[in-house]
Amino acid sequence: MGDVAKDLTAGTVGGAAQLIVGHPFDTIKVKLQSQPTPLPGQFPRYSGAIDAVKQTVAAEGPRGLYKGMGAPLATVAAFNAALFTVRGQMEALLMSHPGATLTINQQVVCGAGAGVAVSFLACPTELIKCRLQAQSVLAGTGTAAVAVKYGGPMDVARQVLRSEGGVKGLFKGLVPTMAREVPGNAAMFGVYEALKRLLAGGTDTSGLGRGSLMLSGGLAGAAFWLAVYPTDVVKSVIQVDDYKNPKFSGSIDAFRRISASEGIKGLYKGFGPATARSVPANAACFLAYEMTRSALG
Repeated sequence: MGDVAKDLTAGTVGGAAQLIVGHPFDTIKVKLQSQPTPLPGQFPRYSGAIDAVKQTVAAEGPRGLYKGMGAPLATVAAFNAALFTVRGQMEALLMSHPGATLTINQQVVCGAGAGVAVSFLACPTELIKCRLQAQSVLAGTGTAAVAVKYGGPMDVARQVLRSEGGVKGLFKGLVPTMAREVPGNAAMFGVYEALKRLLAGGTDTSGLGRGSLMLSGGLAGAAFWLAVYPTDVVKSVIQVDDYKNPKFSGSIDAFRRISASEGIKGLYKGFGPATARSVPANAACFLAYEMTRSALG
């Protein structure tokens, strides 16, 4: 099996592990990000992550925490296969000779390149996921966004294609998606390789155990969100914004208006569950990737 096929297979397994572990956290993150700003004297619908979990489970049952998982599950193979494969091909491109060890800065470049590629897969998937996750928050608030109930991932795609400009509608939020994926993956892969080398005491990391791989992967996932979280908030509000009566004219406008109305705190709504998700989810992802890649030889 060639290197591309190995990365495709290992990336698929890693992505599945990441999704299963992390999706409930992601649901809570999007609910917190997309809840409308309360009027003066009123309280927000959710007081925090724990309250969002309680209300979601009470209203929708445990399945509510996995709402919107169909879209990323259907595309997780393509997304993670592309992420790890493009990263692997960029590693090969930057090597001075076959088998050469790349510097951490070169790993950062590989991560950034992989981020460009996966942005085009992530954007429509994220749009569908965010619409499904956010509609229960927005439906009873009088907010125009997501006024129509969606029956599932395919229903979201059909409605967007029919009434929001065709294929272009599925790529709403591409700019903030790319602004998240490029620096985020640069940080994640750079931190992952740096931590592995630190734990291994050198550049040969082949002898690291599962605990070390999980620690490196988990902290690398946290680094992703620390680097780019405000852009993820902007992406979410853009993607759930109403097509016919948009609240925001674009990413810059969304950033400015959130900052003006809610301050810096508004750009970090849902940061707690996002970080709580990123550590175990990416620990599972990188461990599954490394173990599968090793098993394939």
